[in-house]
Amino acid sequence: MNFSRINKYYYLRLKRLRGDPKILAGGTAIGVLVGLTPTMPLHTLLVIAFTLITRTSTIAGVISSLLVCNPLTYFPIYYFSVNLGNLITPYKINREWLEIFYSQLTNSETFFDAIKLIGNLGYETVIVLVTGGILLGLPFALVSFYLSLFFFRNYSGLGKKNQEAGQG
Repeated sequence: MNFSRINKYYYLRLKRLRGDPKILAGGTAIGVLVGLTPTMPLHTLLVIAFTLITRTSTIAGVISSLLVCNPLTYFPIYYFSVNLGNLITPYKINREWLEIFYSQLTNSETFFDAIKLIGNLGYETVIVLVTGGILLGLPFALVSFYLSLFFFRNYSGLGKKNQEAGQG
């Protein structure tokens, strides 16, 4: 697995997106927020729903969600989500439980097995995970909005054309 090649691939995918930089940046921020929540089997569905509701770029959201949530980041996302959720909510999840759940989730053979596993968690666990995930993702989503807005205005092909048209 060549990480520099993968990074270049996603960079080019983002660079080639067309549209209003604010709409693309909004989709990117939603993708980052959803990508940093511990709702792995549902990321794409959640990104599509939230980008349709907010009228932002679904493609930018899906790409950024895939960049943020990948096999290298699964465990840290769950770990920090559990710790933040334990800190904020009255419910507690221990580390051993997290390791067991993580191994079961990553070994799920089908999408429906993963959904069934999440469905069996119980509302206290879901509250801890989702609360922690949202708290983890919000600052990154905010920063990613402004960074991607800068990126889409300055480095994407359409952003440069729009700037030249406005100046001319």
